[in-house]
Amino acid sequence: MTTGESAERIPAPLRTEALEQLLTERGLVDPRALDKIITTYETNVGPLNGAKVVAKAWTDPEYRRWLLNDGTAAIKELGFIGTQTEHIVVVENTATTHHVVVCTLCSCYPWQVLGLPPSWYKDPAYRARVVKEPRKVLSEMGLELADDVQITVHDSSSEVRWLVLPERPAGTEGLSEDQLVPLITRDAMVGVARIEAP
Repeated sequence: MTTGESAERIPAPLRTEALEQLLTERGLVDPRALDKIITTYETNVGPLNGAKVVAKAWTDPEYRRWLLNDGTAAIKELGFIGTQTEHIVVVENTATTHHVVVCTLCSCYPWQVLGLPPSWYKDPAYRARVVKEPRKVLSEMGLELADDVQITVHDSSSEVRWLVLPERPAGTEGLSEDQLVPLITRDAMVGVARIEAP
C-alpha cells in the first residue's frame, strides 16, 4: 500500500484537521485567521445570500423588477456585492423558459451569492457539454424539462456573472421570505435544478 492509497482511506475531515494542526504548529497558519475564513464562507458568503435575494424577489414585485433590470444594484442593496460579483445579470426561469449558467473558459462564479463553486461546475465535461447539449446534461443531473421549454445557456466571465431567478413553486404563495429561504438551492440558482414545494 502506498502513502497516497492509505491517505485516501482517511476521511477528508480528519485529513483536513491534521493538515490544519500541522500548519498551525509550524506557524504557517493563524487559527484565528482560518476560523474567520471558514465563518465567511459558511455564513457571510454563499448560497444563503443568493437564497435571500431570490426570496425577496419572489415576495416583492418591485424588487423583482429591479433585480431583473439591474441585478448588480439590486443585490448590492442587500449587501452581497464583493469580489467575484462586481457585475451580475439575473435571468428568470418560467414555465416556458429555462436558463442555465456555465463558465466555458474557467469557473467564473458569483461567490458572494452562491458560495464556492461545486466541483461539477468546474468540470471540463460540464463546461463543454452544457453549451452543446443542455437538455441532455440537465436530464443527467436529474432535471427533466418538457420539449417545448426553451433553454438558454449563459456563459459567465470575468466581466459578467449570471444568476438564475428560479421559478417559484406552486403552493408557496402564503410563505414569508424567511420561510422561503431554506427551500432555495444553489443548484436552482445556477439553473441545473428546480425548487420543490415543501
